[in-house]
Amino acid sequence: MPALASARYGKDNVRVYKVQKDEATGVQTVTEMTVCVLLEGAIETSYTEADNSVVVATDSIKNTIYVKAKEHPVNPPELYASFLGQHFVDRYAHISVANIKVTVHRWTRMVIDGVPHQHSFFRDGEEKRTVEARVTREGIALKSGISGLTVLKSTGSAFHGFVRDEFTTLTETWDRILSTDVDSTWQWKLFSNLAAVQDGVERFDAAWEAARNITMKTFANDESASVQNTMYKMCEQILEAVPETEVIGYSLPNKHYFEVDLSWHKGLKNTGKDAEVYAPQSGPNGLIICEVSRS
Repeated sequence: MPALASARYGKDNVRVYKVQKDEATGVQTVTEMTVCVLLEGAIETSYTEADNSVVVATDSIKNTIYVKAKEHPVNPPELYASFLGQHFVDRYAHISVANIKVTVHRWTRMVIDGVPHQHSFFRDGEEKRTVEARVTREGIALKSGISGLTVLKSTGSAFHGFVRDEFTTLTETWDRILSTDVDSTWQWKLFSNLAAVQDGVERFDAAWEAARNITMKTFANDESASVQNTMYKMCEQILEAVPETEVIGYSLPNKHYFEVDLSWHKGLKNTGKDAEVYAPQSGPNGLIICEVSRS
């Protein structure tokens, strides 16, 4: 006999923009987010018996996202996700889990004639700040992250000593371009309740700054023997810098830049130490993933 093994439902791709206005100074601060809410609980009969009495309409979920953005701070996003998830498990007795995902889109304040502008911003890249919250009556599990941070260095990366067999055509290199789109996450220790998230809430912005700075500094300064080794060094440092985290994860695509052999044109040298012109590749690419936890 068939049985429903798992189920969750909700609203995805809810776009939210909030402006905070300082009446005294005239300075405005903006936050733009994309929010997803997926609920779990005693909802089986909506699938198996067409019983909609257990369904909180996804349109109501969308409306709640906007109302809670008005009622509560949206920064840091870990706090907003916790407020939002707590609402659903408090309000609906048959809902046992609220899964919240918040993606914050980057708006950077303009500096005009050396002065930060009061209300004008620009998007200086596709980097995003992310939060996933799993809110239950037993506590709040939070995972913060960075995604879409594109980085490149033109030297300071090598790759040699790897397995060579009848399938290998890749040549060893002691100097190559290294580029990736950083996707990094850090899992926090379980928070017992919403008050525990609120207590010391400044930890979340500080951790994001630390993780971002460690990522870029290590990427830039490390004489990389491999993507694997460089990302492990990043994880080690974040665990040390943010003691309330339990697991650090990275997913780094290796975005290839290939030398272009121009010897066919008047003997032009453009390989090895003479390489200056490269062809960026859209795919295929390497994909390197790891998680590092406290032993």
